[in-house]
Amino acid sequence: MTDLNKAENQPTGVKWRWPSVHPEGRKFILIAAVITLFFAWMAWETLAWPMAGITLWVAAFFRDPVRSVPQGEGLIVAPADGMVTLIQHVMPPREMAGPDGLGDQPLTRVSIFMSVFDVHINRTPISGTVKNVVYIAGKFLNADLDKASEDNERQHILVEDRNGMRIGFTQIAGLVARRIVPFVKPGDIVAVGQRIGLIRFGSRVDVYLPAGTMPKVALGQRIVAGETMLAVVGDAQSLSATPQ
Repeated sequence: MTDLNKAENQPTGVKWRWPSVHPEGRKFILIAAVITLFFAWMAWETLAWPMAGITLWVAAFFRDPVRSVPQGEGLIVAPADGMVTLIQHVMPPREMAGPDGLGDQPLTRVSIFMSVFDVHINRTPISGTVKNVVYIAGKFLNADLDKASEDNERQHILVEDRNGMRIGFTQIAGLVARRIVPFVKPGDIVAVGQRIGLIRFGSRVDVYLPAGTMPKVALGQRIVAGETMLAVVGDAQSLSATPQ
């Protein structure tokens, strides 16, 4: 575990600082900045100013803020920034189903939609071992649609904690997103709230909660990756409406 991840898992609060930019985004910022400087050098102000705004937006998109991760037995934290758009009772994806995955019974799925203005660094909901990472090519439908879970480009990640409890979550590319970038691989040991990947330019993350566990977030609620408590394992009380 890196020093930064260790710092994020301390129970004390984290003092705010200007967010750093993730290395994955630096080349995009450089490209946008070079285009901006070219327009300015050519005195094309009507193009230079909008391009300068785009450069700032790209930098903001790849921001990587430090998060204060809650600690506690059985806590499941949010893997993504954004809005809770769906809470449904569904079968787990076949890539994560079965005895070595999430089983073959319906589970509660919480869907978090990330707009192009949200932080797009995704984090693991629990500590444990990465058991599986499965990438699936697909379409680029609006990530806010229910069918995006089955049709869009996506990546499933399965994590198992020290007690054998498994959490599955899926990074889903959206209408604008064109690449899912993983930071982990099977066999990696991860701490709760640790960075596990990002999705470029608008997307969604689905989380499959363990049986008998209901979300502690409501539809329409904005949540923060690595900080918002999504659920408590075994707690069947829900703050939201009954899942569909």
